[in-house]
Amino acid sequence: MSERHRVEDLLRELAPQVLGTLVRRYGVFDTCEDAVQEALLAAALQWPAEGIPEQPRAWLVTVASRKLVDQVRSEQARRHREERIALATPQAELLSRAADAEPETDRDDSLALLFLCCHPALSRPSRIALTLRAVGGLTTAQIAAAFLVPEATMAQRISRAKQTVKASGTPLRMPEAADRAERLAEVLHVLYLVFNEGYTTTDGADLTAPALSAEAIRLTRLLHRLLPDDAETAGLLALMLLTDARRPARIGPDGDLVPLAEQDRGRWDRLLVAEGIEVISRTLPRGQVGLYQLQAAIAAVHDEAEHVDATDWPQILALYELLEHTAPNPMVTLNRSVAVAMVHGPSAGLGLLETLTSDKRMARHHRLLATRAHLLEMLGRQQAAADAYREAARRTTSAPERRHLTARAARLSPLPG
Repeated sequence: MSERHRVEDLLRELAPQVLGTLVRRYGVFDTCEDAVQEALLAAALQWPAEGIPEQPRAWLVTVASRKLVDQVRSEQARRHREERIALATPQAELLSRAADAEPETDRDDSLALLFLCCHPALSRPSRIALTLRAVGGLTTAQIAAAFLVPEATMAQRISRAKQTVKASGTPLRMPEAADRAERLAEVLHVLYLVFNEGYTTTDGADLTAPALSAEAIRLTRLLHRLLPDDAETAGLLALMLLTDARRPARIGPDGDLVPLAEQDRGRWDRLLVAEGIEVISRTLPRGQVGLYQLQAAIAAVHDEAEHVDATDWPQILALYELLEHTAPNPMVTLNRSVAVAMVHGPSAGLGLLETLTSDKRMARHHRLLATRAHLLEMLGRQQAAADAYREAARRTTSAPERRHLTARAARLSPLPG
C-alpha cells in the first residue's frame, strides 16, 4: 500500500473521532465539521510528504481546534459564539504548540456522532449525505459524484442538514434508552441504503459504485466494533460481506449485468464469504432474529452453494417466509416468489407475484416486471416473457440493467428488422 493510500485510510478512520471530540467540547456541529474538514485536508497534503505524526488523532484535534477558533474569530457577527468557545478552551490551546503534543486520551464519540447524523429531523437523503461527510470523511465532491448530482446540490443538502442538527439543539450524546433501539434502526437503515446504492446504482451508466459499498462496510464494521453485542448490526455486516463477495462476478467484460444464476462463482471473494458466514453463524443462535440477520442467512445459503443447481431453495424459501413474517415488505414478497417458483414451480411463483400488482409501491416497478418475465420464461411463454422484459427495460433508470433486460427480450423474441 502506498503512503498516500495509508494516509487516506487513516484519515477516514480518525475523522469521526476527531469530529466527535470537537463537538463534545464546543457544541457547534456545523462549525466543528467545517474545521475538521480543513484539518483533514491539511493532513492529506502534509502527511504523505512529511510522515504521519506519532499521535495523528491529537494532531488533527489540535489543528481542527485552531481552525475552529480562526473561523469563529473571523465571524464578527457571531461574537457571542467566540466568547463561548474561548471560555471553553484552555488558554494554552489558543497558543502555538506542537500539533501532536496532546495525548490521545479523548474517548471515541463515533457512535454518538452516527446517531447525531441520523437525527429524526433529517430526511433520509440528508442523513445519508451527512453520515458520509461527517462520519465517513468523504468530501462533498466525492459524495456528489457517487450519487450523480452536482456538487453544489450536494453542498446545499449537507449545509441544510447541518443547520437542522444545529437548530435541534441536540447534544452529542447517546439517545435515551427508550429511544435507542429506534434510533439505532435508523442508523442501520442508512448504512443499508448506502451499501445498496453502491452495489446496484439506481441511475447512471455504471452498475455499481464500489466506493459507496466499501464505505458502508467500513462504517458498519465500526458500528459492530462499538456495539459488538447487537445482533442486527452483526447481521447487517454479514449481509454486506456476503453480498459484496459476488461483486467481481456481477459485471461482464462489457460492463453488463450478470445475474446470480449465471455468475462464475470461482470469481467470488471467498475471504469475504468466509467472514460473512462466520459472523452470521456466530450471531443467529444468540436470540431473536431480525431483518438483517435473516437476509444474511439467505445470502449465506446462496454463497455456500458451489454451483447454482446446488442451491438449497427449500431452505431459502423457509427463510423468506420467516422474513416476510418478521418484516412484511413488497420487495420481500417479490423475492419470495422466485423461491416459491424454484420449489413449487413457476406457476405458483406467478400466483404470488400477482398479489403485488395492487400494491402502488410495486405495480409499475421494473423489478416486478423483470421477475414476472423470468417466471414466464421458466414456463416457456417466450413472447409474454419478452414483452415483460422490454417493459421492465423501459422503466429502469439503470443503463446496465436496461441493456441486460433488452438483451433478454431480444433473445426470446427478436424485434422484426
